[in-house]
Amino acid sequence: MARNAGLFGTVADKNYLGFGANETLNARGVAEFLDLNKRDVAKVADVAPASVRYDEKIPKDVLERLQEIANICELVAQHFGGDSRKTALWFKTKNPLFGNIAPRDMIRYGRYERVRRFIMEAISENTAARSRPVPAHVEATPTAATKAAIASGEFGSRLARAHRT
Repeated sequence: MARNAGLFGTVADKNYLGFGANETLNARGVAEFLDLNKRDVAKVADVAPASVRYDEKIPKDVLERLQEIANICELVAQHFGGDSRKTALWFKTKNPLFGNIAPRDMIRYGRYERVRRFIMEAISENTAARSRPVPAHVEATPTAATKAAIASGEFGSRLARAHRT
């Protein structure tokens, strides 16, 4: 089962955010969810801003990139149990693993692939962690030292240094 989770874990179980209603991508909904304007969408799809549109004549490059972005949004929503507010907050909050840049901004700056890889690695790690039994000697609650490191921000900065590419 764990191998299948990796194979099929690239697509969310459900349409949590409503981007795929009626089996057609709500491209405008994806852009609005991440507060992407036409210039942003043009940059991530590598097209001219004037060509960005959300009707039946949407350029293929725009549609394909927004489908990819919708998919990672759905995967994050799945992690948050379908909570669209938490999902939006995650995309709009500065993340130390991205050098204190919000995932939404990483996408806007043309770093979609890095965000996608990060999300896929996190899903893979979570799947692997859930499939391993927890040794009896592992303490279920964090120690005082761990809590202090998290509260001080030291824990996050260590993770950021460890994951920089």
